[in-house]
Amino acid sequence: MATLQKIRNRAGIAIAIFIGMALAAFILGDLFKSSSSIMRGKQMELAEIDGKSVTYPEFQAKVEELSEIYKMNSGKTTLDQKVTEQIKEQTWQSMVRNLTMKDIYENLGIGVSSTELFDLVQGKNPHAIIQNIFRDQNTGTINRGALIQFLKYQQTNAGSKEHNYWLFVENQIIEERSFSKYNNLLAKGIYITSDESRSDLKGRNHKANIQVATKLFSSVSDESVKATESELKAYYDNHQDKFKQENNRNIEYVSFPVVASKADEDKLIKWTNDIKAEFSTVEDPANFVNINSDVPFDPSFFKKGELAPEIGNFAFSGKVGDIYGPYKDNKSWKLAKIQRFEELPDSVQARHILIKVNSAPELTKATATIDSIKNLIVVKGQKFEDIARTKSQDKGSAIAGGNLGWIRRGAMVKPFEEAVFFGKLNDLQVIKTQFGIHLVQVTGRGKTLPNVQLAIIDRVIEPSSQTYQATYTQASKFASSNQDLKKFSDAIVAQGLNKKSANVRENDKDVPGLENSRLLIRAAYKAKTGSIIASTEGTPIFELGNQFVIAFLTGEQEKGVASLNTVKARVEIEVRKEKKAQQLIEKMSGKSDLNQLVSGVGATLSDAKDISFETYSIPGVGFEPAVAGAATALESNQVSKPVAGTNGVYVVKVNSVTTGTDQDLAANKLKLAASISYRANMYAFEALRENAKIVDKRAKFY
Repeated sequence: MATLQKIRNRAGIAIAIFIGMALAAFILGDLFKSSSSIMRGKQMELAEIDGKSVTYPEFQAKVEELSEIYKMNSGKTTLDQKVTEQIKEQTWQSMVRNLTMKDIYENLGIGVSSTELFDLVQGKNPHAIIQNIFRDQNTGTINRGALIQFLKYQQTNAGSKEHNYWLFVENQIIEERSFSKYNNLLAKGIYITSDESRSDLKGRNHKANIQVATKLFSSVSDESVKATESELKAYYDNHQDKFKQENNRNIEYVSFPVVASKADEDKLIKWTNDIKAEFSTVEDPANFVNINSDVPFDPSFFKKGELAPEIGNFAFSGKVGDIYGPYKDNKSWKLAKIQRFEELPDSVQARHILIKVNSAPELTKATATIDSIKNLIVVKGQKFEDIARTKSQDKGSAIAGGNLGWIRRGAMVKPFEEAVFFGKLNDLQVIKTQFGIHLVQVTGRGKTLPNVQLAIIDRVIEPSSQTYQATYTQASKFASSNQDLKKFSDAIVAQGLNKKSANVRENDKDVPGLENSRLLIRAAYKAKTGSIIASTEGTPIFELGNQFVIAFLTGEQEKGVASLNTVKARVEIEVRKEKKAQQLIEKMSGKSDLNQLVSGVGATLSDAKDISFETYSIPGVGFEPAVAGAATALESNQVSKPVAGTNGVYVVKVNSVTTGTDQDLAANKLKLAASISYRANMYAFEALRENAKIVDKRAKFY
């Protein structure tokens, strides 16, 4: 159906971004019906969310459904690894939100009735998803006829793509509406008092011109401030939140990249020279390129300036059949053969009539329709533009009589571009593209210039199997000779290799810089600290992309609060900072003359203007909220007490104060309420998510 194509074109990512996506599960096949004990209970548990168990089959079913939806939206039949991983993550986030909020909705009585859902689909003010899918591009309003037609179709075609997609869309509407009601409920519970608004206005209206005397912590030597074990323990106990950590592992690794050798490149040069004679005599160079080249034949035509000077000079001084090369271009060796010359314009003016096609039966019908339209123009003498306005299904150009304006090279899909750039002026051509069947007419041509088409055999310089084997042997020898961490580190230094380190979480997809390294991450979580990391097959050599990698597990942290021993260095820095602050505050106290601070304790002096409570960074000082707070609390000619900040101790003098003019108490109340409401929605869900006590076991299966 044409409406399904509209859904593909218009829905896309727009539906996926709605919070609270819920997916209807696919019916699983016999794969997940096995009575084997491995399929039962906790062994197949992928997660526990708010006390609810999620099994691998349940999760995978939702991943498969969202994959099918993505294919429908994009028109693709297969998905690459990156998209698949994105779908898995999106499925996970949706599942977490849905299971976290399910009981909350029930307890609060939040839901979407069938009557409300009907109104959201067919009422006077349909949901944004419906508006997005069924909007008429010409009028900007909903095409209710198309909507009703689609609903009738999917109701009588249970199990069809349209029907399954509609169930998906309905779920999106229900989940988004439920979450919206929850957020609105939170918003209604937020109130800003007049005093709060007045206080906020006063703070923002208060702008101070200040001087700041600064004495940095770095001016006090570490040796002069000693931290005792009891002080470290006290700081650690009182600041547990600072030392929370996620489940992660530290690894160190060395890689042996597989790089083409000189012998590999020499062999490729010889192959290119050997095939040159055959290339010069073949009757179908394009097919020959497709068989022998790493890059398919490109039918494009090029002006001289669009080619590299070396090839451009050859192409426009030779004749059809001439061959240039072999020549090296970046990481390839190439042969270029002149295929064809044409005088082509840079741009053409054209118009078309489109009949869209979404299925094989529609193709036959669309072809017959276009043929009849062509007959009306050629035989009956009807005007092209009149028929385009009433018959063309490209609404954007139909309103202009099918006129597409001036088209530059490369702006259209290949079949359409070839028709308009190689077709004769005013001829009526019937062509097929991915959009349907077109009746095309070229109405104007720009200035023509010489263009050339080249058949290029492009062979990438790649390592041979012998090079792969030699590199693997090198890696294997290194691994077998260095089975403990010290030998591993010493050998790297001795051999001049490059050791790298990484910190990885259990569900990370890749180690930065290592291609397809998920297997290495999973293996790291099964290794012991200080040991070499081995794959499930028992080998310490991981083939990741074009390199062999050998890694050691050097540390592990479990989720929770890090031990004092683990974070002792950080704690010591903070304790010393506190002691330095105490020393500096004592030295800088009781001095209201900032120049005395400069001469007496070696402070630096800086000026800043228009400092308010909203100031984030202060010129000459940096990000120091405590300084901004002190400045806004003082009146003209007042001097603050020493203030301990992030990087030092500061004394602030307010030279003058200017007062803003904003006195709109009511407007400020609305502004504050909106800001707090937004943050409340976000923090509320994060709090609920934290309270759900999510146990994530995805790493067992992916």
